[in-house]
Amino acid sequence: MKKDPPKPAIRPLYEQLGVDGYYAQHGHDYRNPHEAIVRRLLAAAVERWALDLGSVLDLACGSGEVTLGLRELGATEVRGIDPYTCDAYRARTGGAAEALSFEQIAGGALAGRRHSLIICSFAMHLIATSWLPALLTQLALVAPRLVILTPHKRPTIRPAWGWRLADEIQLDRVRARLYMVHTP
Repeated sequence: MKKDPPKPAIRPLYEQLGVDGYYAQHGHDYRNPHEAIVRRLLAAAVERWALDLGSVLDLACGSGEVTLGLRELGATEVRGIDPYTCDAYRARTGGAAEALSFEQIAGGALAGRRHSLIICSFAMHLIATSWLPALLTQLALVAPRLVILTPHKRPTIRPAWGWRLADEIQLDRVRARLYMVHTP
């Protein structure tokens, strides 16, 4: 059986096209090349943190790597949001993703919604720092817990934005960080 040729690394394409340009061109067929570690981290996080998978928001859902992993772990409801990868998400998960950007969410697009958990995988570090406070403040109104999967130390999230870091798991240089709503 002949294998497909490997896809080029994403980081150089981000630098060449910009994040928006990359996803405008490749969002329809996007696949996170780190899906295996994403699934391993999800399993470790669900076990260690006893995460409530009753109503999960898969923020920046890509082609559904987190959604599919959560379904395998017993999630009953997962909703995806991504402004670029709705077609790729639908093709892999059979579900529709809302085409909302981080900026729209920062502006209140999720007002009135409630979820048990928000998971953002391999995307929170891409947000312009100027948008982080408003985005995270809005997300704190939507769910009591936030898990960020990231290959970076970024972003730095401040308690003033509605969240406190509760714990971190690291596997193969990828981190899963659990944040809890912070009430001063």
